[in-house]
Amino acid sequence: MILDADIKAQLQQYLQLMEGDVLIKVSTSSDPVSADMLALVDELSSMSSRITVEKTQLPRTPSFSVNRVGEDTGVTFAGVPLGHEFTSLVLALLQVSGRAPKVEQHEIDQIKKLSGDYHFESYISLSCHNCPDVVQALNLMSILNPGITHVMIDGAAFKEEAESKNVMAVPSVYLNGEFFGSGRMTLEEILAKLGNAPDASEFADKEPFDVLVVGGGPAGASAAIYAARKGIRTGIVAERFGGQVMDTVGIENFISVKYTEGPKLAASLEEHVKEYDIDVMKLQRAKRLERKEFVEVELENGAVLKSKTVILSTGARWRNVGVPGEAEFKNKGVAYCPHCDGPLFVGKHVAVIGGGNSGIEAAIDLAGIVSHVTVLEFMPELKADDVLQKRLYSLPNVTVHKNVQTKEITGTDKVNGISYVERDTGTVQHIELQGVFVQIGLVPNTDWLGDTVERTRMGEIVVNSHGATNVPGVFAAGDCTNSPYKQIIISMGSGANAALGAFDYLIRN
Repeated sequence: MILDADIKAQLQQYLQLMEGDVLIKVSTSSDPVSADMLALVDELSSMSSRITVEKTQLPRTPSFSVNRVGEDTGVTFAGVPLGHEFTSLVLALLQVSGRAPKVEQHEIDQIKKLSGDYHFESYISLSCHNCPDVVQALNLMSILNPGITHVMIDGAAFKEEAESKNVMAVPSVYLNGEFFGSGRMTLEEILAKLGNAPDASEFADKEPFDVLVVGGGPAGASAAIYAARKGIRTGIVAERFGGQVMDTVGIENFISVKYTEGPKLAASLEEHVKEYDIDVMKLQRAKRLERKEFVEVELENGAVLKSKTVILSTGARWRNVGVPGEAEFKNKGVAYCPHCDGPLFVGKHVAVIGGGNSGIEAAIDLAGIVSHVTVLEFMPELKADDVLQKRLYSLPNVTVHKNVQTKEITGTDKVNGISYVERDTGTVQHIELQGVFVQIGLVPNTDWLGDTVERTRMGEIVVNSHGATNVPGVFAAGDCTNSPYKQIIISMGSGANAALGAFDYLIRN
């Protein structure tokens, strides 16, 4: 038995939602992954009379495809889709059976309109919380359009294949044999990359907003909801919903919710926003802000949005080390998400740059799967909580170098080492290794503002107690501001605060 009792009970309920018959074609041999795969598909067929299993020979072994009877739908799993990918399997079964997907109709229309052959392959790891979004989007596209196929490939099950393509970050997506993209991508983002992005003309006739929120993370969602509840014309423009939260795995300090995960919280934020009359404009980046008769926000596609007030909630991103080799070897050994990319470094030697909580948590996680972890910390002491430091120092395969400065990440086609300087002696040291995880905190997404809004030396937007900036009618909230603590719950509070501040400004002006 490969599924535990709790999962089986949940699965039983989902399988009752199937609307038609499904044929699973499975290609296996005598290896352990094949044995698990056979056990899984046999268990699925035993749980629903709508599922039958047929042995066949597919291009990859072990793998299995999920099909309508008499028709290949182009959905294939090369690997056993458990862990984070179990939902991808359940959705594939339901959607292939005829169950309608929960996506916008305009996206379904866009998928069906795509002409030509699109053969997608996505390399994933089962511990990656970013991968299911990509797998589920590509599976859905394959189900809706006969010219599209998708194979999910577990990098751990097909290690040699992943290594031959230098896949060192997941998800990594290939289209017709050529690299297409890596990292989390929503269905909308994939369609945009295929040439279906909204252009400036779609924004030309928008009336000025009362409140325009720039950014779709916890602060932005909270600000938009609070503004909309006041009955005023509200818009939200964002590159992606959720922001940094999408890259967060376990969340245990969101008061009243004992445990949730970033993508789940981001989906809830978007759902809540859609409950209100809010004009949501996704896949858009702001590039200029100017105060005229209205506050004007110019987007990268050339469109200009006007509003009486604007709330900036553009969040933050991982800070780069800024040394030679970092940009060149990004996704070729340089990584920023230990949960996602850690499994690709099984048995290898990696470094973690950063001795704060995120760096030490990453080192502890990685120590369980790699051969050795070297931690590099710039300051004379680690900054992480004592409880994390004690756990770190109890591990036999971790080395910590303090008071050192990273000098260079070396490599040819991928990372092969790291050089650092001992700050007290000036001595340069080099370590041969295969991966570098950068964990040195966040930098605010405010570069695009230039000198229009007052910012700190670190780039954080300066706000007062009402969330107001130095520009009349412009407010800011969340991790892009000089709020001393960067936490989801604080961002949400500051989003609400900024929306109330903006409403107060509208009443008085």
